[in-house]
Amino acid sequence: MLNEWAVVPTRLPLVRRRCHTCASGRFRANGRFRVNANHKLIDAWLLVLCTACGDTAKLTVLERANVRSVRPELLDRMHDNDSALAAGLLRDPVLLRRNRVALDWDGAWRLDTGGSDHLDREVIDVSVRFGARIPVRPVRLIAEGCGLSRAGVERLIGEERLVSAVRLGGRISGDFTFTLRR
Repeated sequence: MLNEWAVVPTRLPLVRRRCHTCASGRFRANGRFRVNANHKLIDAWLLVLCTACGDTAKLTVLERANVRSVRPELLDRMHDNDSALAAGLLRDPVLLRRNRVALDWDGAWRLDTGGSDHLDREVIDVSVRFGARIPVRPVRLIAEGCGLSRAGVERLIGEERLVSAVRLGGRISGDFTFTLRR
């Protein structure tokens, strides 16, 4: 029987970027945008606040774009400070690369295993689905979901009683499956 686990975001991730005021390294997005138009060109930024001093920084969303090339719905959502749009933009790798920032997902996600009835079985087949591109170590997920220590999960991998088609040693942000034999 295949068990479904889900890695679900609980809040927006923090943005890793150096603050020019206090040299802190974390910003939080509050879903606010700034839009500026100059004749036929438009600029738009996602505003982020420093977690230490509250200073505002801007992440470029649109830069000198022609007004007619921007979908009116997108512009309306930016004017309304749509938090769902901010969450979607923070997950966009192009936006992150353009602004030279990274995301900090610590404490911004949870693992939903659907209960603990699978823990007493001899063989467990699990499919892990991600609600967002959250980079997590599979060893941590398996340890948390099965009630084991990370060292215990590493030992099971070494004994080949825990197998998967993906490499379980690094970080992963996409769906995967694994089989655990006790």
